[in-house]
Amino acid sequence: MISTSALRTHLITIMASSMVVACILWNLEAPTRLGFALLPQQYMALQLGLALTITYLKFGFQGEEKSNIGWFHGTVAAAIFAVLMYAAIDFVWLLKEQAYRPWQITLIGAVVTLAVVEGIRRRTGWMLFGIVVVFMIYSLFADKVPGQLTGKALTIERLVQYIGFDPNAVFSTPLAVGTIIVMLFVFFGKLLFAAGGGNFFTDLAMAATGRSRGGSAKISVVGSALFGSISGSAVSNVVTTGVVTIPLMQRGGYTKRDAGAIEAVASTGGQLTPPIMGAAAFLMAEFLDISYFTVAAAALIPAALYYLSVFTQVDLIAGRDNIQPADAETMTVRQVLKEGWHFIIPFAVLLAGLFWWRMDPEDSALMAAVAIVVVGFVRGYRGFRLTPKMLGRTFIETGTGMVDLILVVAAAGFVIGILNITGLGFALTLVLVDAVGSNAFLLLVISAVICVILGMGMPTSGVYVLLAALVAPSLVEAGIEPIAAHLFILYFGMMSMITPPVALAAFAAATITEDDPLATGLASMRIGWAAFILPFIFVATPAILMQGDWIDITVNFGLAIVGVIAVTAGIVGYWSRGLGPVLRIGFTAMGFLAMPLGFLPDAFNLELHIVAAIAAILLAVGLRIQGAHKNELKSGGN
Repeated sequence: MISTSALRTHLITIMASSMVVACILWNLEAPTRLGFALLPQQYMALQLGLALTITYLKFGFQGEEKSNIGWFHGTVAAAIFAVLMYAAIDFVWLLKEQAYRPWQITLIGAVVTLAVVEGIRRRTGWMLFGIVVVFMIYSLFADKVPGQLTGKALTIERLVQYIGFDPNAVFSTPLAVGTIIVMLFVFFGKLLFAAGGGNFFTDLAMAATGRSRGGSAKISVVGSALFGSISGSAVSNVVTTGVVTIPLMQRGGYTKRDAGAIEAVASTGGQLTPPIMGAAAFLMAEFLDISYFTVAAAALIPAALYYLSVFTQVDLIAGRDNIQPADAETMTVRQVLKEGWHFIIPFAVLLAGLFWWRMDPEDSALMAAVAIVVVGFVRGYRGFRLTPKMLGRTFIETGTGMVDLILVVAAAGFVIGILNITGLGFALTLVLVDAVGSNAFLLLVISAVICVILGMGMPTSGVYVLLAALVAPSLVEAGIEPIAAHLFILYFGMMSMITPPVALAAFAAATITEDDPLATGLASMRIGWAAFILPFIFVATPAILMQGDWIDITVNFGLAIVGVIAVTAGIVGYWSRGLGPVLRIGFTAMGFLAMPLGFLPDAFNLELHIVAAIAAILLAVGLRIQGAHKNELKSGGN
């Protein structure tokens, strides 16, 4: 007789694999080709049912992983599965009868609402759970809320019918993007690492930067950028690359606090870096009704400036503290590429599909996944080679890895639904805009604080969807370009990963370094200072988002580069030699003045930025020449 533990494992394996198979078949349009006309909501109901069932089979009341199926969780999982499968099968009839509010819709809505809300409490903690519950309570008493926030109140029955079933709530854009597009990119990433791609990225980063000053930290920055741009999770990035790079940095001479902070900041930046941006890019394209190419192009320069700041900072810290190149034996870039050149093929397929052939993201990801399977079976990398068993495990890992994200986007659908049906979305925009009047800068500051608070403890996709519904409309209403507004909220939402008190990426790094989590979070804010300034730059200067003519883009990009490097030198207190207080203030002031922040009248803006940039460059060059002259004198003396 099979044990409950083995039964649980088999059920989770089957359901997780089925999620990925269903996603692939849906994107291949298999139902249509076989003569079945299915609504996207039927597919989403299937995926949500599988994800919720896995949640209650796998995790206990405190979010811990269980070893077997108890009668309570087994019954709950079976009920959820049965209800969602019925919804998937009979969705067309239910949609036709929705106006009459049959008891079946009430049942489906109640089960979905309770299961998702309890699921996010178990899997993501109290922050998102609390936000969703607050909105649900508001919807029940909206007509009694005073002032501009008053709205249309709902009965409990109407609430669960709407948020737990309606295509404008749970079965809306966030869940569609998560289950149709994001899942394939997660599958692509899992396949890549199963074939040895993770080791390839780390080796490539070591080969490219390991022999330079502060090479151990530069390995972390480059490796985390490469890994993080496709991993979809800052915390996952930290624990995957950090176990290698953090000890390497500590051996190289970086303090454990700085080592943890560098890894946290570098890993968080991967969520802001094209091509995947933790799936936020695809959600953004859907919300703004623009092409993925436009989103990726807009995010490119800010991401480059982000990593320029981090890379410069680790280099200057190495110079200040006399940290030598990494002590690890590293291959050359040529050697790494010679052994792992085949990993370029799936990336070439992915990028060609996205940017050259302008295919849908999900089709590009599917083609790239096929390319990985082909090259992974044919060629290995340093002992890693894709096998049928590993391929099967990848299906399981992808499905189970998608459970949390599906719960989060489903919960975000609840919030979006409540904003729509109560009128709260418009009211929030009106209140926020009225509160600051015509002061756009104050609106941005308030929005940034809200984004950091709401983003605490949430994954990238959940952060973006929630903030896109709650905060972005106010920024757009105030006259800010839509894509700038959405990137603004994404940046500050992600800064919650390194901002105490709930800095998940920094806390994950502190676990590896065995340092104080709060202190590591504060150090992360110092290392990642640029991420708190860049959103204000690209809101004020659309050229940073690749909008405008190439001369304007090039000039403003150049000013931003000078500004970022100068401020970083001022923060670290080093530029070819240690800097005293006056020089540190000078570098910092000139750096901020060089950045195209748009706080001066247009007539003086560009001229002042250029003058400040030139002054910063002259100061930097002067100090370099002075340092070189001193070294020559020392050499001559010897």
